[in-house]
Amino acid sequence: MNVTLRYFASVREAMGTGTEQLDTAATTLAALRAELVARGGAGAEALAPGRAVRMALDQVMSPESAPLTSGCEVAFFPPVTGG
Repeated sequence: MNVTLRYFASVREAMGTGTEQLDTAATTLAALRAELVARGGAGAEALAPGRAVRMALDQVMSPESAPLTSGCEVAFFPPVTGG
């Protein structure tokens, strides 16, 4: 399925982009995060297990167990962002 990914604050800096489209086989936020970590690089470190990262699914804060749907938007950001 195709999903839109959005990255904010320090996660955005590590990923090197603010947004991307991704074709994924992941069915949950946790599986998607693991897939992104498996790509390696600075983004993998930013999203690594144990790192404080909040996730929103279609603009609603969601647990890692939340199911993905085709065309959904997933946002990753640190727990505190400045304005």
